[in-house]
Amino acid sequence: MGDFIGPGGTTAVQRRVLLGAGTGQFVEFYDFAIYGFSAVAVADAFFPGANPAASLLSAFAVYGVAFVARPLGGVFFGALADRAGRRAALYATLTCMGVATALIGTLPTHAAAGTVAPVLLVACRLAQGFSAGGEAVGAPSFVLEHAPSERRGTWIAVSVAATGAASVLALVFIMAVSGALSDAAYASWGWRVPFLAALPLTLIGIYIRRRTEESPVFQELRQHNAVERRPVRGSLRGDGTRLAQIFAVMALSGLGFYVLVGYFVTSLQVVAGLSLRESLVANALALLAFTVLLPVGGRLSDAFGRKPMLVAGAASVAVVSLPAFLLVTSGSLASAVAGQLLLAIALCAYGGGSYTFFVELLPPATRVTGAGISYNAALALFGGTAPFVGTWLVDLTGTPVSPGYYLLVVALVALAVALTTPETRVGEGAGAQDARSRV
Repeated sequence: MGDFIGPGGTTAVQRRVLLGAGTGQFVEFYDFAIYGFSAVAVADAFFPGANPAASLLSAFAVYGVAFVARPLGGVFFGALADRAGRRAALYATLTCMGVATALIGTLPTHAAAGTVAPVLLVACRLAQGFSAGGEAVGAPSFVLEHAPSERRGTWIAVSVAATGAASVLALVFIMAVSGALSDAAYASWGWRVPFLAALPLTLIGIYIRRRTEESPVFQELRQHNAVERRPVRGSLRGDGTRLAQIFAVMALSGLGFYVLVGYFVTSLQVVAGLSLRESLVANALALLAFTVLLPVGGRLSDAFGRKPMLVAGAASVAVVSLPAFLLVTSGSLASAVAGQLLLAIALCAYGGGSYTFFVELLPPATRVTGAGISYNAALALFGGTAPFVGTWLVDLTGTPVSPGYYLLVVALVALAVALTTPETRVGEGAGAQDARSRV
């Protein structure tokens, strides 16, 4: 493992950074993922109605609401990270997410509180999205600035892979709870248990992050009196082209990941007719593959560059989009697993480049703010709407594979943009300057 993440192993400080970032990402996205996996139960509890499709669309609309808050959280916590330090921002994001998620587990249902219940649910989802917007850009930036220059892609991919591991845990936890209870008990109160588990997980994450040290890049900015006091204005004025490139590149990462995490579990039940347990098992296997293979994609980007991985990955997603949806919606468990694995593998190739590219492209003084703006805007428009748009397209066209065409178009656009982006790997092109040399 030492040779994989860095030649000659790593220091104790670096290992704590990687553990702290990965653990925080794990906790944050466990919290965020369980809503998507619990969409059917949430729809019944908060949006009861005669039309199941309308109830499910309402639940997915609230799923998407969290992504509306992500750009705001990215700007707020990004500016905090660029002004006060990466660690301060990462403490705040983790605390905010844990509290909001645990609160969802305590909310009254529509039967108990009427329309107040979905309003409270929306408020909690907004808080989750606000937090996730900061975490998703703060943690990769923190890792980037501690990592050996020749292993940045690997390190960031390992930390981001924790989001896949968190999704697997969320799935397994929901399977265990739903399997231990009757359908009636799970629908009544059992769905709350995974949300309430967020609180102890958050405390563990905070404890681990306390043992990390501030980014050496940010410390150097301070020493040179180069901290950007108005990072939002500085980023919008100085990073415009970079922000546009990041938006286009991360649109595909966001859409693809949230098709896996937010759409497929429900689609397998509603469209393909699989049981909850079969749907969860199929999705867990795909997310496990994503968790294992994303660091391989990151390692390949360290060897060959970010741009080749972006180009190859986007082309791969375009090629597998329709076959993946055909397999997933066929009604067979084996086909459902195969289709999701196809998409997961292609996304790992693309993510091996994209998750490092979007923070590596930006200068240190406005890195987290700029990433917070562009990355989260892409996630809001494409990731957060993925379950809703997928459900709507199937309802509109009557064709289960129709969301695959949507994914195909976004992949082709990302491919076109990737061909125009600079190489950001250290030592290759203007975008690849070492952060320390820019101070």
